[in-house]
This record gives sequence, C-alpha cells and structure tokens, in this order.
Amino acid sequence: MDLVLLKDDLVFGVKLASYALGTRTSMPILAGLKMEILGNRLRLSATDLERAVQCEIPAENNDDEETVILNGAVLSQIAAHLPADDHVSLKRDTDDSDVVKLRCGEALFDLPTLPVEDYPEIPAPPEDKVAVLAVDQFHRGLEQTAFAALKAGETTRLSLTGVDLVLTAGALKMVATNGYRLAMKTIKPDEVLAEGEYLIEAGVLTDLDRVLMQLKGENVEVYKGPSQLFFRSNGVTFMAKTIAEEFPDFDRVIPHDNPIALLFNRRALLEALQRIEITAAEESGAVTFRVTPEESAARINSSSKEKGEAEERVRLRKVPAAELEISFKAEYLIDALKRVASEEIAFQLTDPEKAGLIEPDGDQIAPEDEGFLYVCMPVRLGG
Repeated sequence: MDLVLLKDDLVFGVKLASYALGTRTSMPILAGLKMEILGNRLRLSATDLERAVQCEIPAENNDDEETVILNGAVLSQIAAHLPADDHVSLKRDTDDSDVVKLRCGEALFDLPTLPVEDYPEIPAPPEDKVAVLAVDQFHRGLEQTAFAALKAGETTRLSLTGVDLVLTAGALKMVATNGYRLAMKTIKPDEVLAEGEYLIEAGVLTDLDRVLMQLKGENVEVYKGPSQLFFRSNGVTFMAKTIAEEFPDFDRVIPHDNPIALLFNRRALLEALQRIEITAAEESGAVTFRVTPEESAARINSSSKEKGEAEERVRLRKVPAAELEISFKAEYLIDALKRVASEEIAFQLTDPEKAGLIEPDGDQIAPEDEGFLYVCMPVRLGG
C-alpha cells in the first residue's frame, strides 16, 4: 500500500463512512473502516450490519491493489484534526506489514490494521431500481416523520422503531408511530418503477439523511435488495436493512369527520405549550385544553403537586362549535409544531377519548408542509 490523496477528499470520505461504523457492537471488526485500492481510486466502506456506506475518492496509487481495515473511530478523529496540508499519504510500514503509516505535513500516525478476512461482506447494490426521489423532499419527509418513532432498544416491537415507506405509482407515504402518536408525510417521487412497502429503522434513515445532506445532490436513486434498500446519490451508496415486521394499519388510526376544529396561530400555540409544560406532572406530561362556544380562545393548563399550576389562553381564529375538555402529552404536541413551517394549524377533535389530528391550515400553507399530518392520542387523567 502506497497512496497519496488530497486531504479534503480523505476527510470527506471518512466522514461519510463513519455514519455506518459499528461502534456499539459485540463484533469489534465492525468498528473497522474498510479501504480497498482499486487502481487510482480508494473505496471506503463501513457497516454495522443494519446500515452501510460506500464511497470512492481519487488516489495516486504507487503500489498494487489491495484491501486494509483500519479502526474507523481513530481514523475519523485523525481526519478531523489533520494539520494544514493539501495531501495525505498512506503507506505500509516496511518493518511491520500490519501497520499503515499515515502522514500529513509533519504529523505521522502508525495505525494497526484489522484482519481483512473477518470483515463482513457488504451486499452489492442490485440493478432493481424502484424509485428516484428529490433529496430535498425526502429530507423534509424524514424530518416530519422519523421523530415519532421509538428508538432502537426502547421496545421489542421493532415496527415502532421504523419509518414505513409506502411507494405507489404517484406518491411515497412516509409514516412513523410509537403507538401513542403518528406522523405521516406524503411526497411525490420523481419516478416510481415498482410499487412496494419497506420498513426501515428511523435512526438508520436519519443517518442516511445526514449523508445525503452532505452530498448536496438533487436526486437519490432507490434500489431493492432481498432484505435491504440501497440509496445512491453522487457516487455514494447507502444500504439500509429493512425490518421484517408488519407496520400498524395507519389508515385506521387517522381520525375523520372531526366535529371540532380549533384553528391556531402555530407559533402562539407552540410557545404557550412550552410554558404550560413546565408545570405538567412528570408521569404524564399532560396539558389540558378547554374550549366552549362562548369563548374565542382555548384555555390550556397543567398542574402537579411538585411544580404548581399554570394556565394560558390562546386565541382561536374561529369560535368552536361545541364544548370540549381534552388532555394531551405536551411533548408530543410540541414535537409536531416545531416541525411545521406554516403560520396556521388546525387541531381537529372529536371527544376526550379519541385521537386529535393536527394539520397545517390557512390560506398560505408552506410548500414544505404539503402532505403532512399528525395524530396524537389523548391522555386520561384520573380523578
């Protein structure tokens, strides 16, 4: 191994690959970053078996083609702190073939290699392209859905840790739920070649989103493997393993024909909830909405023995048609309102026992909010 690379290329490639490093695993080899010399290209790969990233950068190769595995976390830290120099060299130690010398300017690192034979094979991207998506729309879809899923390790129901991707001829529905709230975003793909439904862990898709944002490409191509989806953009491939569980029937969860529509200024409601949440009970985090046909504002309050009590009136754009008192976990409402850009929102309700529906509303719905809706189950308060 005897390579010379532009420092910026190496830093960029290592940063991308690091999103798939297996740092929290019982398999130490997954903490490795695979480096394959292919002529005058260096392919960087990393995987934790749930996701994988592969990218190629140009290199001046002064030796044969070969593969080495280096500690990815160490290499990532080195790449982030390299001195001011345009080039980096990577070369096998002539005295110890299990060591790679990395030099940049006056900085020299001796890096031990990991056994190549222990590194798992990363599946090659298939030729079955299923869709082409606009990166900005896909990014917005993940931003407005992934937060509603549970994190891996919080539940044994893996379906609740994922974002369900439902591809049809004219739309991609992205849906996430933790069983008490549900976020759905519908976007229009640039191209759909095969319909299908794929469930992928929200955390994996969040890492994919981070990679795509750095690539700054306009489109991402989606390919279907036997138990994976592959996303390709600007020469970088991201593999995401699909979850082999059935996603909840989200169409049944979305409430329809809601008789009460509370129309709020989004920012006014968000800021009021952030204040009222301060005195909410720790165990429930509940805030209570009270509306009547006699008042053009909703009364929102919370209370707990330890923190005290708070109440605030938030003006409504229209007097409600009926009286209602209903409680929700403040955190869940705040999470949704933070991810809406429109000035106005509609909070649609039926009764204290049924889920509420939040959608952007008004004459000027922000384009980035098109196709978004959010469902939140009420909290039952004793006494």
